[in-house]
Amino acid sequence: MPQLDVIMYHFVRPVAGSAWPHLKGLEVAAFEAQLDYLQATYDILPPDDAIAILRGEDTLTAPACLLTFDDGYKDHVTHVFPRLEARGLKAAFFPPACAALDRVVLAVNKIHFILASGADPAEIGAHIDAHIADPQPYRRRHHHAFGYDTADVIYVKRMLQHALPDALRQALTDALFAKVVSADPADFADTLYCNADDLRLMHESGHLIGSHGDAHVWLNALPIDAQRADITRALRLRDAIGAPRHGFAFCYPYGGYNADTLACLHALGCTAAFTTRMASTKPGIDAALEIPRLDTNMFPPRAAAPAARNTRASCARAS
Repeated sequence: MPQLDVIMYHFVRPVAGSAWPHLKGLEVAAFEAQLDYLQATYDILPPDDAIAILRGEDTLTAPACLLTFDDGYKDHVTHVFPRLEARGLKAAFFPPACAALDRVVLAVNKIHFILASGADPAEIGAHIDAHIADPQPYRRRHHHAFGYDTADVIYVKRMLQHALPDALRQALTDALFAKVVSADPADFADTLYCNADDLRLMHESGHLIGSHGDAHVWLNALPIDAQRADITRALRLRDAIGAPRHGFAFCYPYGGYNADTLACLHALGCTAAFTTRMASTKPGIDAALEIPRLDTNMFPPRAAAPAARNTRASCARAS
């Protein structure tokens, strides 16, 4: 059977020469180039069609992909939406309700912009250490390079993401954000995230506006009642844009979920849920609430073209 690849995006914006040149995002020109590659390689499916195939309710006749965009960034209405519309393409967008409706800056984004501010990550790490009685155990566990990030960057990420106790972690993140990014988080949120009007426009234009939770938390770290409350509260965004609550699509914040999350989503009428597990999908085999995705960086122009298995080109050569 031909493959169906679900591709995951976050920031898509002009980065070089912007106020945040160190932010890890996909340049708009690179996004355009990637769309050229994807259109030459796959059928880019509308979300409803892709979900029907992923649920085993329809069959796939040619290599296809679905485009998904996480976190509800203003980038998505400013840079992504018009480019998709110009090509006649539709995609799925997953904004957290608190960012879109309450103009809360997500903790994960505070960390992104702290690190993108140009402040020395070694100095940020030392600032964190100054608030810990004994930082050495944390250093031994978390001060290690990973992927494209240096040990200093990883240390800041891990400490502010999950390693420290919640109250200290939040206090340090908020103080660092105010110092090196913005002392007005609500104003910053207005420039960073789509609002309800932006999302309603995309919904009414045929794009899928799914849910990314309410507070963008690690759901698998919460008891089932707290998970149910967050997911249910997130559905207020569906109300705000005129979309029905039943039959919604969901994307797990941080990729975190467990059996309780699956039970909550099933009970609330979720039709499909997307993970951060890196793999091509197996339509009708992968569970509809555990759909894997592939990162944008795995495709041209960021990476070499994937092996030509089941792509348009390889199918044409075989025919």
